[in-house]
Amino acid sequence: MAAAMPLPELERWLQDRADRRPVATNIPMLDGYVAAIVAGPVSIDPRDWICPLLAVDAEGFNHGGTPEFAAICAVARRHNDISRVLSTTPDRFEPMHRRKPNGDVDPRPWCRGFYAAMRLRMSDWAPLLDTSDVNHGLLLPILLHCRDDQGRPLLGPPRRGRETREFLRKAHSDIPAVVEAMRQYWMPTRYARASLLRPTWELVPVTLNHS
Repeated sequence: MAAAMPLPELERWLQDRADRRPVATNIPMLDGYVAAIVAGPVSIDPRDWICPLLAVDAEGFNHGGTPEFAAICAVARRHNDISRVLSTTPDRFEPMHRRKPNGDVDPRPWCRGFYAAMRLRMSDWAPLLDTSDVNHGLLLPILLHCRDDQGRPLLGPPRRGRETREFLRKAHSDIPAVVEAMRQYWMPTRYARASLLRPTWELVPVTLNHS
């Protein structure tokens, strides 16, 4: 793989292009987005998910030596790292969360990145969005930190009280397990479908490992 932009530099680069409206403006959000791509229900052409993530044109995949290409390579590297860890040692998967001023983990940017990737193919996520499906619970530790287009809590306003606050504070600890569980949930249909198609990662000069 070509030289990838270091993550601290990638974050500054994303923030400098905020006027282009990249999906991610920080590394935790980028990380959540990529995790959803790896663990989600369908394989997506890299250009279809990386371009909105970074606010780059598809042409950026074809020209090495540019900041855009280095950013694309950084995303591909993180994609491959997540894929490898979930495939070989899922208990070692660690989302890139940051901490609030009080020291608590802040999972909100990561979760909102994950949800942004879901929205690329929301109809494919429908089985897990069905509240009557027992597996719907896999999404709860993520979606409870997300908001709708009007800025309202995606799952509705949380109940008041100390127990709710404590639950919200600790919910992030379930995220690694539910991401792997989702990957396993989708695997039979995702790879049955993918086997009928030419792998999309062969279409670009950035190598994305099979996830």
